[in-house]
Amino acid sequence: MITVIIAGGSGTRLWPLSTPKYPKHLLKLTGERTMLQTAYERASKLSDTIYIVTEASHSDRVREQLPELNDEAFLIEPGRRGTAHCIILALDVIARDHDHEEPIAFIHSDHYVRDIGGFARSFAAAAKVSQANNEITLIGIEPTFPSTGFGYIERDGVINDSIGVFNVESFKEKPDYETAKSYLESGRYLWNCGYFVGSVNTFLGEMKLSAPNLQADFETLASIAKVGSKEYDEAYLALDNQVIDIALIEKAKSLAVVSAGFDWMDVGSFNDLHDVVPHDMQGNYFSGDNIHALDVENVYIRNEEDGKPIAVIGLNNIVVVNTPDGILVSRKDVSYRTGEVAKKLQG
Repeated sequence: MITVIIAGGSGTRLWPLSTPKYPKHLLKLTGERTMLQTAYERASKLSDTIYIVTEASHSDRVREQLPELNDEAFLIEPGRRGTAHCIILALDVIARDHDHEEPIAFIHSDHYVRDIGGFARSFAAAAKVSQANNEITLIGIEPTFPSTGFGYIERDGVINDSIGVFNVESFKEKPDYETAKSYLESGRYLWNCGYFVGSVNTFLGEMKLSAPNLQADFETLASIAKVGSKEYDEAYLALDNQVIDIALIEKAKSLAVVSAGFDWMDVGSFNDLHDVVPHDMQGNYFSGDNIHALDVENVYIRNEEDGKPIAVIGLNNIVVVNTPDGILVSRKDVSYRTGEVAKKLQG
């Protein structure tokens, strides 16, 4: 199996830690290694051949964080054109150098997973199903609460219940709370975490059936002799911006889904981040020096400027983050709205 790590995005909901120059996958958010480095550690359990797709403005920093990889492992987008086209880029490169029937696992650089063994087993199962059925196979997460922040996969028509493999019935967009609650109670739905497995031939076959525009884009890139040449980059920049879920996955004629055998979190807000870092007895997390907290509970406080003191007194359910790029103070349960502020600042 080949593994492709998608290392893009700006992580605006984690501003001011995550910025356009240093998006969240380049940061040490959950431990001593960055999220990209821990994603690489997981990928190394899936396969020996690993590619990283990233955008040109971050490519040097991505290379610095993964010095064990050679230059050929880094697939550089000259500009962002959405997950659909970064996957097309990866498929083109892989098609030039590898067996077109070899399964390819697409994973993300900014997810939090502890059970690496379960992660590897789930992807191995997905690869077997994809090869046996010649169809793109997704990995979905068993929901643990009625989330309104994730899309859902409706499963139906069991392929192999003993290993948790199902046919995909439908996709559901991010629901309201009552709908999410009904999904959880029904037991038929999985969170859609954006993981999928398929060979070059499997993807191209599905594109031919369901997304001929993507097939044409692949053929345009494949017709150019040298990846990364001026001609190649100009052709890539001429492509439109599309999300793979909408452009292909949700249009696919048939899909399988494996129910994940591992824990998972998309660290999309400070509320999420607080859930996966160590707490003291009062549920507090402190990172950095010169933090002075009195009578606080359930708080996330991070100080990236040691020369500036932070004092927090008598509060709970809050986030306080100080960096050279800005200061955030938010109620923790609404910290997902940080992205709204970050986008205004970037605009």
